[in-house]
Amino acid sequence: MTPTEAGDELVFFVNGKKVVEKHVDPETTLLTYLRRKLGLCGTKLGCGEGGCGACTVMISKYDPFRKKILHYTANACIFPVCALHHVAVTTVEGIGNTKSRLHPAQERIAKSHGSQCGFCTPGIVMSMYTLLRNQPEPKMEDIEDAFQGNLCRCTGYRPILEGYRTFAKDLNCCGRVANGTGYCCSERENSTNGGCCGGKANGPSCCMKGKDDSVTMVSSSLFNPSEFQPWDPTQEPIFPPELMTQSNKQQKQLCFRGERVMWIQPTTLKELVDLKSQYPNAKLVVGNTEVGIEMRLKNMLYPVIIAPAWISEMNAVQHTETGITFGAACTLSSVEEVLRKAVAELPSYKTEIFRAVLEQLRWFAGPQIRNVAALGGNIMTASPISDLNPVLMASGSKLTLVSSEGKSTITMDEKFFTGYRKTIVKPEEILLSVEIPYSKKSEYFSAFKQASRREDDIAIVTCGMRVLFQAGTIRVQEIKLSYGGMAPTTVLALKTCQAITGREWNEKLLQDVCHLLAGEMDLPPSVPGGMVDFRRTLTLSFFFKFYLTVLQKLSKDHSDPNNLCEPVPLNYISATELFHKDPIANAQLFQEVPKGQAVEDMVGRPLMHVSAAKQACGEAVYCDDIPHYEKELYLTLVVSTKAHAKILSIDVSEAQSVPGFVCFVSAKDVPGSNITGIANDETVFAEDVVTCVGHIIGAVLADTQEHAKRAAKSVKIKYEELKPIVTIQEAIEKQSFLKSIKRIKKGDVKKGFEESDHILEGEMYLGGQEHFYLETHCTLAVPKGEDGEMELFVSTQNPMKTQEFAANALGVPSNRIVVRVKRMGGGFGGKETRNCILTTAVVVAAFKVGRPVRCMLDRDEDMLISGGRHPFLGRYKVGFMKNGKVKSLEVSYYSNGGNSVDLSHGVMDRALLHLDNSYSIPNVSSVGIVCKTNLPSNTAFRGFGGPQAMMIAECWMSDLAQKCGLPPEEVRKLNLYNEGDLTHFNQKLEGFTLRRCWDECLSSSSYHARKILIEEFNKQNRWKKRGMCIIPTKFGISFTVPFLNQAGALVHVYTDGSVLLTHGGTEMGQGLHTKMIQVASRSLGIPTSKIHISETSTNTVPNTSPTAASVSADINGMAVHNACQAILKRLEPIKQFNPKGSWEDWGLVGQLLFSNSCSLCQIKAAYENCVSLSATGFYRIPDLGYNFEKNEGKPFCYFSYGVACSEVEIDCLTGDHKNIRTDIVMDVGTSLNPAIDIGQIEGAFVQGLGLFTMEELRYSPEGNLYTRGPGMYKIPAFGDIPTEFYVSLLRDCPNSKAVYSSKAVGEPPLFLSASVFYAIKDAIYSARKDSGLTEPFRLDSPATPERIRNACVDIFTKMLPSAEPGTFKPWSVRV
Repeated sequence: MTPTEAGDELVFFVNGKKVVEKHVDPETTLLTYLRRKLGLCGTKLGCGEGGCGACTVMISKYDPFRKKILHYTANACIFPVCALHHVAVTTVEGIGNTKSRLHPAQERIAKSHGSQCGFCTPGIVMSMYTLLRNQPEPKMEDIEDAFQGNLCRCTGYRPILEGYRTFAKDLNCCGRVANGTGYCCSERENSTNGGCCGGKANGPSCCMKGKDDSVTMVSSSLFNPSEFQPWDPTQEPIFPPELMTQSNKQQKQLCFRGERVMWIQPTTLKELVDLKSQYPNAKLVVGNTEVGIEMRLKNMLYPVIIAPAWISEMNAVQHTETGITFGAACTLSSVEEVLRKAVAELPSYKTEIFRAVLEQLRWFAGPQIRNVAALGGNIMTASPISDLNPVLMASGSKLTLVSSEGKSTITMDEKFFTGYRKTIVKPEEILLSVEIPYSKKSEYFSAFKQASRREDDIAIVTCGMRVLFQAGTIRVQEIKLSYGGMAPTTVLALKTCQAITGREWNEKLLQDVCHLLAGEMDLPPSVPGGMVDFRRTLTLSFFFKFYLTVLQKLSKDHSDPNNLCEPVPLNYISATELFHKDPIANAQLFQEVPKGQAVEDMVGRPLMHVSAAKQACGEAVYCDDIPHYEKELYLTLVVSTKAHAKILSIDVSEAQSVPGFVCFVSAKDVPGSNITGIANDETVFAEDVVTCVGHIIGAVLADTQEHAKRAAKSVKIKYEELKPIVTIQEAIEKQSFLKSIKRIKKGDVKKGFEESDHILEGEMYLGGQEHFYLETHCTLAVPKGEDGEMELFVSTQNPMKTQEFAANALGVPSNRIVVRVKRMGGGFGGKETRNCILTTAVVVAAFKVGRPVRCMLDRDEDMLISGGRHPFLGRYKVGFMKNGKVKSLEVSYYSNGGNSVDLSHGVMDRALLHLDNSYSIPNVSSVGIVCKTNLPSNTAFRGFGGPQAMMIAECWMSDLAQKCGLPPEEVRKLNLYNEGDLTHFNQKLEGFTLRRCWDECLSSSSYHARKILIEEFNKQNRWKKRGMCIIPTKFGISFTVPFLNQAGALVHVYTDGSVLLTHGGTEMGQGLHTKMIQVASRSLGIPTSKIHISETSTNTVPNTSPTAASVSADINGMAVHNACQAILKRLEPIKQFNPKGSWEDWGLVGQLLFSNSCSLCQIKAAYENCVSLSATGFYRIPDLGYNFEKNEGKPFCYFSYGVACSEVEIDCLTGDHKNIRTDIVMDVGTSLNPAIDIGQIEGAFVQGLGLFTMEELRYSPEGNLYTRGPGMYKIPAFGDIPTEFYVSLLRDCPNSKAVYSSKAVGEPPLFLSASVFYAIKDAIYSARKDSGLTEPFRLDSPATPERIRNACVDIFTKMLPSAEPGTFKPWSVRV
């Protein structure tokens, strides 16, 4: 059958409504269709590659092969709309809304405070909803597994799991999983587990008791599960009956034609074979998880796509005498289901291979990918780092191929892969099925994988290992060792296997295999992917694990007295254990509001984020959710592909031929100034020279996003390359620095060193960090058509600078530009200034065409051009006494600023002001130098230089303790500041609560008792080690630029008593609007329900400081308070006239009466008597200012303090680590909102966890960023948070310097995750001690599996000498 010319009709359902689409482009994704065609904007674009889960929807279809309705999650961003024929789609809008009723999955995430910025929330809701549709009573483990494909950057995951735990059937009284490892919320046990009040829970001195009114009451309940509506599975929408009847009819072949691609969906194997014969180069697509990404990210085009999902033979599962045969179109989830059943039912000796496949699938992507990706697709993609191919190769799985010439069966062996992403399968052949064999008696099989992150990550090295012994012996009859990640293809270690066949399984064989593998699995030092030493070591480590595992099984299977098998040493057994994580346990303790506080006074109460319910329903409007304007155009940036080069020519002729192309915009189109940037050292569009990869050269305007992208890729630029400076080291060598080198000096450093018993020198490098806000940069510019006016909808933390830069580029005064910000899907500093590089380009384009222009960056574009946290190199020399007391410090900081100043000097200033962390250092000499390099300009990021400097302080502190042979916690405590001390920048410490935090954390974490247990564990385990560390933090609160510490507010009271509040801060998930409503509520004495915040805009509150530096609640809160006071003052005469009236009567309840009366006569009287019911408020932090040269003044208003204790376990053979427990005690003053503050603490901690242990930006020596999406750049996932996670807000510590005695909370907690890094270092030290190494060692940040494994020096690492630096060109460099 030949595909029809006109194309067929696509019929599917969305949220119960039938959709018939006659003109379908195969390149259109479900996400694009939902958002653009159906206007369903709840489903979000987070990454475009199926890696973040923001676009998760539920797909429901009748499976004719399994004869049942299937519900499964899928990533709409890569799901082709063509694959939806006779399928039902459910989006977040389809399950509940704020107008009628929230679904329990929406309600619980909102009320448990699991939605902050809210951009990831709809995807998480849909993952939970789909799980409930399949398992109405899930276990906690099922819930955690359901989120493997979802990421969140704000919450730290704990509140999401906490809220959804209420659905778990294995729930007990306090939300802990039955038989889990945690403790009841009212009874965190004593002994090793610590708990409330140092394990004295419910004792006479417990803080929970509160026997009399004078005792502070403490609560651990941030929400009340009894308020949740019950979950009733019978009330869910039914599967569309029309689709059930359609399933009984014979399907007909479908064909859809787009501008460039034709999609054909055959119904029979014969049709498929004929089509493949006709189109031999056509791609077969089931889940589109590979082809979709190749077309979007790699600019590849496949004109013909054939979808074999309906072919019965390709979906069949057959149990044969030799194994289980799966059709090549079977999804990985269905393979998993079948194999689990087989493992449960068959004798264990037959399922060795099945269990290995299941172990690999357990960590294979997320459920959204496994639900749609096909087994055959995984094989034919021929990825060299495939998780499954080594298992299939080592097991000798059989592949059945079919073509017009008939069927053939081949074994998947060393000849199957012929080159990088190539196989022996001919173009006209189709992979029909895969047989995974049963294992035999005396046959053992294991599979291993190491990745940067355990959940949803691609492998660094993966392997399948099989050995068959001669019956009743330990003599090897057959062995296959297959590796991925060690060559351009999956490979077998043929020489090694050949050499040991016939040998006995003993220590000598192990040694020989390691030496053989070291030679056979070699890698050139410049190999793509880098990590050469780590990858080579893993090949040996994996075999060692396999050797021990087999030895263990042999001992068990050969239990007779004549067993020749060597026993596994007891301290080696843990090396054979598969990864296991207990369900999370947690408690959050906070001070209750004073007795007698009015019920409707919400200050100090855990009020839900005001937008949480809207966010959970997909109703919250983000920048790209704004409906499209008439004649709106889409912009795509054209950026440099060279780090440093002259632009010779720009050719747009090919782009002009792309359908929908409108124009190309460049520097010559800028009507105002092309010079921009904080220091006026940047351009809107590059003119003659580019100074980084990602430098904006121009932009293409077209009618759709797809056309704009295609046209932008068609713009041809010729360069004359210049030598780039990429790394800090190169910048130091070439003296490439940004001016304004800062220093802080105190005391006599030289004398301090002379008086010291010991002097320690060293250096530490800290890598940068990508913000990875879930919503990328987005701008919509709408020209108003007169006087040069333009309205901008922008995802920005900085409306003022956005307005200023846009006006400057257009050559108009700022009063013609209005910037509006409803909310952001995360910011973290990344939208403080760098949004302007996109916004200025968009406004110039909108001015040129006189039409609305929109641009939301794709994730890869955003990561490439917008910069991130500054990488730091710290060099230190520290003098100290034998008891660990620090006498003198000399420290130099070098940061990689990138190609422009931006905020780099401010970041370095804060670093210098935090070089002490929390320690008193009498003599200090410090210098901070910003390196100018050919990377995109680095910028603000939560902590703003503070974490980098404090990390280096903890580096020398931990080495100092080791040198003294003293416990690190004692040395740290010895050096802590005291109340009234002067810092190294001569600011007096007042209200110094850090020692209280320290003592409380030591007690609640049962530090000393657990330390003994850890020492015991480490003695009993050679290849697993535990470590623990307690770390303090002191974080200065204020902008270091004094004039930024100001804020404004505007309050309108309407005649119905409702209040519209506007302030200078922006909402990015941190709950600022929620807190401001609480402040206004108390100030005016009215319920929060009467107060509304619409947005932040430059035409309501002008000249706003950026929402940054953690001070936004402080300064905007005071501005709001002052505005409210102004209104109250005006209403005073009305109040005196009617002292018993309500707020509606006169707008005032001075004594917090919170009356609900609705009499309006007096408020109308105020209006009719011309009493203004609108007021502005203003506030500035007084007495700030610091002089670096004189080392005098006051840079900070006050300090936030906190302490964290973390315990980890590392796998010394693979570098893997798991976070066992973290206890945090944080001083947030008198919390305005404990739920928001605890959410900020946990979110910051987990973001820091990424910074210090996981997230690694990788650049080529030429300055090209490799890590441009969630595929290669890994932020923490649900499974990475501490298994036990306890947060306590310090009690009775009001802060007189901020609104209602509160304290800043956004940035200070981030550094506490350094406790995890130094716990890892502690564990590594124990491992090195077992290898006879006891001297201090260097561990740079982040402590990735690579760095951990390489630091655990042992017999395996010593077999693999490293290549000499300088003798080769590395694949990636440390910038």
